[in-house]
Amino acid sequence: MVSPQITKCLSPASSTSTRVQRTIGHSMRTFRSRILEPDRSTSFNSSASSIVDELSDSVVDFHLHELSKDTCVSNVKHHHHLLDISQDFCDFHSSFASSGSDISGELQRLAHVIPQNEVVAATDGEVGGGEGGWLDSENTNNHFISSLSSLEMEDTDVESIEPIVRSCVEILNGACTSSKKSAASRLRFLAKNRSDFRILIGTFPNAIPSLIPLLRSTEPALQENAVTALLNLSLEERNKASIAYAGAIKPLIYVLKTGTSTAKQNAACALLSLSIVEDNRLTIASSGAIPPLVSLLINGSSRGKKDAVTTLYKLCSVRQNKERAVRAGAVAPLVGMVVENGDGMMEKAIVVLNSLAEVSEGRKAIVEEGGIQVLVEALVDGSAKGREFAVVTLLQLCDDRVCGRSNAEHRALLVREGAIPPLVALSQSSSVRTKQKAGILLAFLRELRQDGSSSA
Repeated sequence: MVSPQITKCLSPASSTSTRVQRTIGHSMRTFRSRILEPDRSTSFNSSASSIVDELSDSVVDFHLHELSKDTCVSNVKHHHHLLDISQDFCDFHSSFASSGSDISGELQRLAHVIPQNEVVAATDGEVGGGEGGWLDSENTNNHFISSLSSLEMEDTDVESIEPIVRSCVEILNGACTSSKKSAASRLRFLAKNRSDFRILIGTFPNAIPSLIPLLRSTEPALQENAVTALLNLSLEERNKASIAYAGAIKPLIYVLKTGTSTAKQNAACALLSLSIVEDNRLTIASSGAIPPLVSLLINGSSRGKKDAVTTLYKLCSVRQNKERAVRAGAVAPLVGMVVENGDGMMEKAIVVLNSLAEVSEGRKAIVEEGGIQVLVEALVDGSAKGREFAVVTLLQLCDDRVCGRSNAEHRALLVREGAIPPLVALSQSSSVRTKQKAGILLAFLRELRQDGSSSA
């Protein structure tokens, strides 16, 4: 029987939902057909949710060629390239050049023309006198940036932008919330597409530190502009250390817990970007990032789940973080994602499960949550890469050098679940690597049968 936790994670809002029962050895197809709707109980802003649905795949897979380089299954023979996922787990780099770094709700609208009422409008009704008076005094600069399209911005000199950055930083250190929102949105837009602009803002005195307090703002739009500005700035390698050093990690986790749907997604992506720096991974996890990432994995939109699973994958390159993720309950929703097999999530979820299977707590949780049954089904119904990743993860669960005594139990469960026919098929007609892995796993299962015959 598949663990009730899977059902709970797939439909946490339904207290009366029918628990999915499954007899060992029966097909998981009947299980998948009964998956319930995801949780709708979280109080996401409705407009933000509708915007999120329009987003294209982009930053969730940020730097996946970097993310994949640490992945290995060290205890299984002949697997030097078990998780070559740089192309399979990512379409970010192809889309990045055309769409820029900003993945917030405004991305598609910003792609061609800056929306006058949201991003950098000179006539923004929220900006007036008082602290916002600089917009009047800097009317030339204000009109200049508000009238630029993304294409026109490409031809703008860095020197032309510096006075605008200076004015934005001054306002961010003031007291007027509406003016801060406008200033943060300007920095966010400037940091969206151009590396030299990100460098200018990142090195401008007090620019990054001025954005960080806004992450704790109770004004959703201000918080969202600030987190997205920091995300965009973090894409510049030299800014990552500055953002972390300025104390952004804990406030980003606060956004991950409290923000709108879009703000949570961008906070997850900002943490992913910062985690490219290896020294940041333990700091991010020890600061409490993993539980809210698991929550986003369970309760988030499709976009949010992708952001969460990718960030978890990078953080879990560190052994202590694998253990933290298991304790935070990451395994059940990941198994559920494999079951759902939708929107490209199966492959991503299996890759993270494979990472968690490298620690004993992870292997135990995967088995307890019905992971072996689900992975066997992936051997049949998954994509080519999904099948390969499933074989890799099952190898982790069945190799005695990894699992010790429990490997025999796992192998027996694999046989009872009907894994041999799909493994035989994969060993005869699939990629070279998948054939090899399926053959190794079949050899493990033959050892089990031979041991059983000898003992008989």
